Amino acid sequence: MRLTLSVSLAFIVITVTQAAAIETCRHIQDKTEREACYHRQEEELAARRKPDAAPAPSAESKTLQSLQQMRRDDAEVYRSIRGICNGC
Repeated sequence: MRLTLSVSLAFIVITVTQAAAIETCRHIQDKTEREACYHRQEEELAARRKPDAAPAPSAESKTLQSLQQMRRDDAEVYRSIRGICNGC
């Protein structure tokens, strides 16, 4: 019962939020601004519907490089920590 109510409430909130975004363009008086608003909404909707593409090889290499740099930094920190006397 609670799960059904929670799911229903979430669906209503999402639907109302999306409808409110559409309504904001409808009430704009200036035609060019209203059309620009509709155009932005179309772009946002297309971006949401577009499937996530796999990262490009250059992005993967950047990720790998940053990961390697983090590991080098971690190793340096661990080396400096070993020199600290904990019980002195």
